[in-house]
Amino acid sequence: MSNSGVFLTVNASGAVKAAEAKNVVMVVDIIDMSTTLEAALDAGALRVYGASPDTSKAPVRLSPETIGEIAGRAAREAGTGVIIIGEPRVGTEEERRARASRTIQGVTAAGAVIEAVYPNIGAETAKLGDFSGKVVVAVTDTGGTAYDAAVTAGAPLVITGTIARTIKKRGSEPARAAARRAVAAAEEAGTGISVVAASANSLEDILAAEYIMRLIIEEGFIAQGKK
Repeated sequence: MSNSGVFLTVNASGAVKAAEAKNVVMVVDIIDMSTTLEAALDAGALRVYGASPDTSKAPVRLSPETIGEIAGRAAREAGTGVIIIGEPRVGTEEERRARASRTIQGVTAAGAVIEAVYPNIGAETAKLGDFSGKVVVAVTDTGGTAYDAAVTAGAPLVITGTIARTIKKRGSEPARAAARRAVAAAEEAGTGISVVAASANSLEDILAAEYIMRLIIEEGFIAQGKK
């Protein structure tokens, strides 16, 4: 995979190859990780990240503790707290904490405080509490794992995107925001873009990732010769 242009791939393994090519990696997990994080950004979140759950069996290197440490340092430096988004969607906070224990260990090791643990339910997640100025980590099976895999493999930057509507975005606005985010990140990093559908078994992820890729092209990323 070349590090110029824009590419479409799938799964955590695809995210790893994109990272190894030194592309900016955009993770698309419509139901619900990337939609949840888009809603968090709409609600004023300072930064958003993804991490794999403790139980992940993805055939790639993962380091949720490292993601937790990165998020924890960002929160500590900003004088704010961390919100964990977890699974199961329908379950107890204790269950979500148990599946995210390695990420939580990283956050606390960095000296930050976990302010809340919420379920991964998409755009509605932003209604569960105050996200303004907070650092958010989504610890989820597909999107979180793909994000974690890309970071662990050395991607210059990992971001997320969705096509699903949020509280503040309707129609094509979420996808266009994702495309602009990817282009800005790639221009800053001086590299290409890989859009990763979080699961090859999710048609909605694949179609959404392809749509965002087309919008990236419409933004002039290839035409302007950005590398």
